[in-house]
Amino acid sequence: MTVWELARAQHGVVTWGQLLAFGLSRHGIRHRIERGRLHPVAKGVYAVGRPDLERRGHWMAAVLCCGDGAVLSHGSAAALLGFGTECGGLADVSVRSSTIRRHPKLRVHRRPRLRDADVGFYDRIPVASPAQTLIDLAVCHDRMTVERMVDEADRLDLIAPPALRAELTHHPGEPGVARLRTWLDRRTFRLTRSRLERLFLPLAAIVGLSVPETKVWVNGFEVDFLWPDLRLVVETDSLRHHRTPAEQSRDHRRDQAHTAAGYVSLRFTHEQVCYEPEHVRAVLGDVARRLGAGGASVGA
Repeated sequence: MTVWELARAQHGVVTWGQLLAFGLSRHGIRHRIERGRLHPVAKGVYAVGRPDLERRGHWMAAVLCCGDGAVLSHGSAAALLGFGTECGGLADVSVRSSTIRRHPKLRVHRRPRLRDADVGFYDRIPVASPAQTLIDLAVCHDRMTVERMVDEADRLDLIAPPALRAELTHHPGEPGVARLRTWLDRRTFRLTRSRLERLFLPLAAIVGLSVPETKVWVNGFEVDFLWPDLRLVVETDSLRHHRTPAEQSRDHRRDQAHTAAGYVSLRFTHEQVCYEPEHVRAVLGDVARRLGAGGASVGA
């Protein structure tokens, strides 16, 4: 492997130590820096050929400058893995050393007990596992945000809720575990695909409806919420996916198929769920009582 091949494998960056291992002298490295063939990115880390790096190049540089065993973590790991966002423009890196060197453009977390099983590689970048990342983020985010990330991690086939629940047993006493275990409780956690749907669930609970099944197939269509004992289907229409005439025509066909099969199908808009929750609760309560849902009470 050449220096160029290593740089390509590491998203455009190499370290001082790696250059020495390839046989370059200290003078040779400094000469290449002066000639503009190597560009300092972080302490001891250089971009090869050109100074501009893509996001993954900056993440790799952040990990490399923190030494052996360092991994991308927290919000940066969630952003790399695709189910979250980086916070504050700073990369998060976890190191297993008991001491931390300060890096002005990084958030470095001391993690001496980080297990090998809790780290891996994604697009050749050392990164905390999806489970470890979700545990870490449960410390600093609210329930709705973390549930949305769990949902997205499941959609991306990174980790499913049952596997995540099981993984929590390997992290006793770790910050974030207790909160995440509560939020993943089998009796209350359901997968949903949007913030709008998460806002709807508490409205259904207020009127006495049980926790619904979510994202299941009914009459040939995937529905947002289903109460099978009541034969009740509810859809929540986001602004993004229900705007065009073709999308609206598809929605009508779905509703007609459910009605023909003997289901009650309700559809609430973004504005209603977000800004008219009293109306949503009233309609749900009336329908739930008519269908025989025990304990339904409007306006509770």
